[in-house]
Formats: sequence, C-alpha cells, structure tokens
Amino acid sequence: MRATDALEGLPDALARKLGRRDDDSLPVTLRQGRIYVLPTGAGLAFALALMVMLVGAINYGLSLGYALVFLLFGLGVAGTVHAFRNLHGLRVVRASVEPVFAGETATLRVHLENPSNWRRPALRVRVGDTEAHATLDAGAADTLAVAIPTEQRGWHAIERITLYTTWPLGLARAWSVLRPAVSVLVYAAPERNAPPLPSGAGSPEGLRPQGTGDDDFAGLRSHRLTDSPRHVAWKAVAAGGPMLTKEFAGHAGAALELDWHALGACPHDEARAARLTAWVLAAEARAATYALTTPDGRLASACGRAHLSACLARLALARSRRGA
Repeated sequence: MRATDALEGLPDALARKLGRRDDDSLPVTLRQGRIYVLPTGAGLAFALALMVMLVGAINYGLSLGYALVFLLFGLGVAGTVHAFRNLHGLRVVRASVEPVFAGETATLRVHLENPSNWRRPALRVRVGDTEAHATLDAGAADTLAVAIPTEQRGWHAIERITLYTTWPLGLARAWSVLRPAVSVLVYAAPERNAPPLPSGAGSPEGLRPQGTGDDDFAGLRSHRLTDSPRHVAWKAVAAGGPMLTKEFAGHAGAALELDWHALGACPHDEARAARLTAWVLAAEARAATYALTTPDGRLASACGRAHLSACLARLALARSRRGA
C-alpha cells in the first residue's frame, strides 16, 4: 500500500471512530469538520530539506540561511492554507450513474458548485483507482465524469468519493471523503452468438411466439406510451390527426414470452440472464412486443424503452430460488 493511500484512509477511520453515519445526503457543503490536510511526499521532503538547511545555518551562523529557511517555511504554510481553502465551501450537489452492461465502464457524474467569489483550480474527484479533475471559476458549476469499470451484473454500491487538491505547491494534500447513497445497476452482458428469435414454426427453448408480428401492415390503433416510435403513424400526426400506432401481422417480431424457467439448456443463472438479455435486446430492435418471466414474477407484454429498461433490470437482479 502506498503511503498516500494510507494517509487517504485516515479520514474514514476517524469518521468511524467518531460515529459519523456512513451515507451522506447530497447536497453537501464541505466545511472545516470534514476537510483533512496532510503533507504529500514532496511536502515531507521539503520539510526535511528545511531542517537540514536550518541546522547548517545554525552551525555556521548564517543570517541569510535563517532568512531563506523561514521564507521557504512561510511558503509551505501558505501552500497548506490555500489547499484547505480550495476545498472549503465547495458544494457537492449530486452524484448519479446510468446503468451499463457487465464488462462496460459506467460513468459516475459528480456535480460541483463553487458559491465563492474566488477561483478553485486543480480540483480532483476520485473513485477507486480512477479520477477526474476540473477548475471552477467564481460562482461556476461543473460536472465531473469518473469512469467505473464493472464486471458482474447486479447492484454495485459506490463506496466512497474522494475530493482532493494539492494546489498550489503540491506540498500539502487537502481532501474530503463522501459516502453518497449511490449505486450503479449493471445489466447482464448479452450472450454472444445467442440463438435468434423465432421466425417460423417452432421456437427455441424459453421463447414462445404469440399474436401479431411486424411483417405485414394490419391497421392503426390508439398510441400507447410503451409503443416504439418506429411504429408511430407520423404521416397521420403531421396531417393533424391523433397519435396512432401501426399494427402488423406476421410471425417475425410477434408477441413473445421470454421465460427464465423454460431455459433448461442453460446450466446456471448467469447463462440464463445472458441469453434472455440478448433476446430482449433482439426483440426490442425488431420493435416486437414481448413479455418476460423471471423468478421475481412476470412483466406483461409491451415494447419500448421503458419496458426494455424494466426487463434488463429484472434480468440484472434475477436469481433462481433453489430449493423453493
């Protein structure tokens, strides 16, 4: 473990010892009680050099040596104060992250505001091993995007967000640790080369076509919020008519039943989640209507972005109830 990592972990230990709650409710304004300052490695080397210079000045009775040592010491103290001031009063307004598929990189967006009338340079936000930096002018706001790698499906909590700065001299590090109640939902990665959706008689295991499809135009009906924009009768809307949705007849893209329990050929939960995720994406790409059954229940037939998000979320969290 690096020395800087050990120093950075100190605020968490202090917070636990003092009984501070784990989660922070945003927005948060950084005040004196939650900003920590310690010398950096360069700062420790700088202090050691000053000690050597001071000993030399004392031994040889050098007045200029004293002056130089105290001048540099004053610069170090001023740098420490400015590092603290660079964070003091900074507002962390919100933190959010959009769902991604397993294996992709999620983006945590941290929104900062500078309510002060001075500029705040070299601000850094770090999560895990990745970080982002920004400079806020007086009264300005900015959103920093921090990349977060993902591996497995499900909820992944953002354990802590560290804001820090070593401005202006790099001799002192001022930082604060936040624990916002933010998690990223990681969807199951779709199966590569998954079996295609049925296009004729018979269907693969776990998939049952029903009702109408999208091969042949069959008429118009009233628009529903879950309908795909691709099926909206835009010509009728442009002519001043009501919002209508085109209906199609045929097998391809027909109403489908995607059933977790019917995937007997998939050996485990991860394979089932990957297979159904691939099928959900394929059905949505074809603007088909589909239902999804998982161990947590059934989502009724629908299509559109909202239905797709609901299905992907179900599959991200689905677990077989073994022994139930």
